[in-house]
Amino acid sequence: MAEAVRVLIADDQALLRGSFRVLVDSTPGMETVGEAGDGAEAVALARQLTPDVVLMDLRMPVMDGIAATREICSDASMAGVRVLALTMFDMDEYVYPALQAGASGFMLKDASPDDLVAGIRVIATGEGVLAPSVTRRVIANFSHRDTAARPAPRLVGLTRREQEVLVLIAKGLSNAEIADHLVISLPTVKTHVSSLLSKLNARDRAQLVIVAYESGIAERGMPPA
Repeated sequence: MAEAVRVLIADDQALLRGSFRVLVDSTPGMETVGEAGDGAEAVALARQLTPDVVLMDLRMPVMDGIAATREICSDASMAGVRVLALTMFDMDEYVYPALQAGASGFMLKDASPDDLVAGIRVIATGEGVLAPSVTRRVIANFSHRDTAARPAPRLVGLTRREQEVLVLIAKGLSNAEIADHLVISLPTVKTHVSSLLSKLNARDRAQLVIVAYESGIAERGMPPA
């Protein structure tokens, strides 16, 4: 029997924490291992409990969700901990910095219970929650701010096929959808994704999307062969 997905809930509103706990604990294959009321407490508990997924509110006192995410994702002792950022607003200015800090994706707090559970499961597998169009809109918006002060990631070393896969990942396509689009097998897509993660030193698909937008390839697309 597979082990339960262990979830840490970080939100400064006790009512929301309680609601998330009820949802997680009533879902087969999931369990809440702790609750934090601010970012500093979230980091401490993540280090102590090493959960699979942290539901991270972005707007919290003491230490906000971005700083807490950066602390967790940059700590080698918590390499297996994934962060799912939560926000009330689909254009929250904190979302893109949270993804840059290492979050594997984000969801709105008013997402349906089924969508939130699905998001937790996806994050726990090491992938990113990128399907909602709002995610791509936020990334596209914030990735083009202050670009002059930030060197674009280099895509040197990527094969043409890997670049094609990267563009499609940035558009929010799943592995199965990429396979259909490029008329290649699913295992081949997975191999290309693994290669992209390695070559671009990316933590997960969310980070690949950031690279795709910041390098410009997401908007340029692929030139004719």
